Amino acid sequence: MKKLYFLSNYRNFFKNAWATRCYSNSTKNNVNEMENIRNIGILAHIDAGKTTTTERMLFYSGTIRSMGEVHHGNTVTDYMEQERQRGITITSAAVTIPWRGGQINLIDTPGHIDFTMEVEQSLAVLDGAVIVLDGSAGVEAQTLTVWRQASGYRVPRILYLNKMDRNDAFVEACVNSVTEKLQATPLLLHHTVRHEGRLIGLIDLINLEEIIWTQGRGQKFTRRKLTEKDDGHKWEAAVTDHRQLVDTLSSIDDEIAETIINNESLELSARDIENAVRRSTIKMKAFPILCGSSYKNIGVQTLMDGVMSYLPSPLEGHELYKCFGEELAGRAFKVIHDDQRGVLTFVRMYSGEMKKAQKIYNLGQDRSEQTGALYVALADEYRPVESVAAGNIAVVGSLKATMTGDLVTSTQAAANRARGRLAALLRLPGRVEELMLPSAKQRLQALDSEPEPEELAEILLGIGTTVPEPVFLCSIEPPSAMHQAALETALEQLQREDPSLRVNADDESGQIVLAGMGELHLEIIKERIIREYKIDVELGPLQIAYREALVSSGKNTLTVDRKIGGARQQLKVTMSAKTVKGVAQDKILRLDKTAESASNLAHLHPRQLQAVRQGVAAALLHGPKLGCPVVDVQVTLHWFESGRGTSDSVVTASVAQCLRKVFEEADSILLEPVMSLEVVCPETHSQRVLADLSRRRVEVQHIQLRQHNKVIECIAPLSEVVGYSSTLRSLSSGLATFSMQFHSHRQMAPQHEQLAVKNVTGF
Repeated sequence: MKKLYFLSNYRNFFKNAWATRCYSNSTKNNVNEMENIRNIGILAHIDAGKTTTTERMLFYSGTIRSMGEVHHGNTVTDYMEQERQRGITITSAAVTIPWRGGQINLIDTPGHIDFTMEVEQSLAVLDGAVIVLDGSAGVEAQTLTVWRQASGYRVPRILYLNKMDRNDAFVEACVNSVTEKLQATPLLLHHTVRHEGRLIGLIDLINLEEIIWTQGRGQKFTRRKLTEKDDGHKWEAAVTDHRQLVDTLSSIDDEIAETIINNESLELSARDIENAVRRSTIKMKAFPILCGSSYKNIGVQTLMDGVMSYLPSPLEGHELYKCFGEELAGRAFKVIHDDQRGVLTFVRMYSGEMKKAQKIYNLGQDRSEQTGALYVALADEYRPVESVAAGNIAVVGSLKATMTGDLVTSTQAAANRARGRLAALLRLPGRVEELMLPSAKQRLQALDSEPEPEELAEILLGIGTTVPEPVFLCSIEPPSAMHQAALETALEQLQREDPSLRVNADDESGQIVLAGMGELHLEIIKERIIREYKIDVELGPLQIAYREALVSSGKNTLTVDRKIGGARQQLKVTMSAKTVKGVAQDKILRLDKTAESASNLAHLHPRQLQAVRQGVAAALLHGPKLGCPVVDVQVTLHWFESGRGTSDSVVTASVAQCLRKVFEEADSILLEPVMSLEVVCPETHSQRVLADLSRRRVEVQHIQLRQHNKVIECIAPLSEVVGYSSTLRSLSSGLATFSMQFHSHRQMAPQHEQLAVKNVTGF
């Protein structure tokens, strides 16, 4: 036991030493040093090998002296107790890796769909990403999700085919799945080398070299130039794929095409090809594919070389932040609560320098805050520093208001100057589309008119990450009334850490209701409250997060005339509602523009309009059928008449009451969440699995063979696949796996709607 304790301390010593060494230099970054920094994330389907790859990268860079294993629960980046027990990544972790005279700031992200918000938060601040694929499976369900997310944030990517030591791993099948499923142009840079069926190395298709890893822990490897005389068939296959690589590059990169035309010898240098691969990757015209087996200690060093060679530096991305010049600009992407250090906010630095105990200005919330201590992170280890420069990740203490997605700078004046520069840039032709992200596009679609450059600059700088809609609900109860306040504090902190967790109080029962992304998500929240906050909470039964939509339209007038607290409250309001598919958030409430109504509403005070909006928002939270949120509805205000002294709270309550009557008149239907479900099972068990799926109202969309397995892709109602893992385990003798993600909300058939109402209400 003493020996284990000593090794653990020895390991932590090296982690801390490297973190200090890397960042103490990085706080003085100049332009040349920033060219050698890479801010990347590792993204993948669950169990593709992200955490194992990260652990090997830390080891081969010298950051740690011994490698941990996921199944042993001793890796650097899986530091939470739940991660080590379950063998999965739950929260993203940041580490710093020195490599080839440069520095890789790496974020290891979760692969499970329940924690997709962690991936979303990380992608918003990355310069590049490594997409890890299981060499025996290729592109899987969650791979598609993270690929779409990365495309949305315009993050250049390289792909790493992991687990190539497996007998059922095929490079060609994986490359085909990238082309067909991701609709991407692959650039294959490696072949595998096997000896007696065992993976021993790789062939570099750019340099036409054979790289063989010798015995040991993968630290030693040899490089040898392939020759036609010595290597025969191996050389021919490598040359064929080398030429294919050059042909692909010449069709997408003008510079290398010109070099080929002007080069009479038809020979390109390895440097020319590498530069072309880099340009194509950064422009996202093509995506390099590298091979290896992290668990078998093969290919990790070449992957890190690929990160440094092909992914962009902080100087080559994020045009948006160049409007700050030399001023401080940073984006918060993660908030955690540490027992010793309090609230810690992770900030990606784009320009300027963050100093300890500095005053900063938050653009999104239009307020200034005082920072406390300043740290750099290596997973769950934090080293205090005096300052952190552009291109790096700072961990800032004592920020009370800054949330995930907020942009911070030094002063309000600096923010105004940046807005002005960005507005001037947006006036130039073609620049709006270059700087636009999907979340900003959603905001723009909600506007009634084309925004001016100044307003557009405000939107672009203030935009944060998009939060997915929850699909599961459950109540949470403290062990006694004396723990109620502590539970509310714990949930407030957890909600700030994880924006995909929603916490609401039920008006009728008084219970606290949690809404999350899945069964595992809510289970982890419960475990964290018990372990970290020492509150022995209980969760109620899981419920599906249904939605309601109106069947028809309705209209109602409500008149209020009563005395409350000695003041007379008089109000007359007329409202209507109708179904409008996909209505933008800002267009849910509209004012009637007919002559009589327009004349009446012209006198509506902005404060009263805000109270009306609050009443509309409150009414939409509870539909008439099951009390679920009402979606795809547009509300029209036709008449508003209030007496002198009528309070805003009465306006809000009256509008909500009026709308509830409108919804009852219009009637509603239930919409249930449906999931994209992918089941991978042996062919021998596929008939039983398909028969079970047919009883679950499942739409099978595609069935394909993957070696000796069948991959069944289908759309399934969430209510039908609750607890599906235990059923699938029984049907397949534990040999099948499945993954699912939210697809959409769909209308239910009347008999299924009645069953859902009965399950929720009990009658």
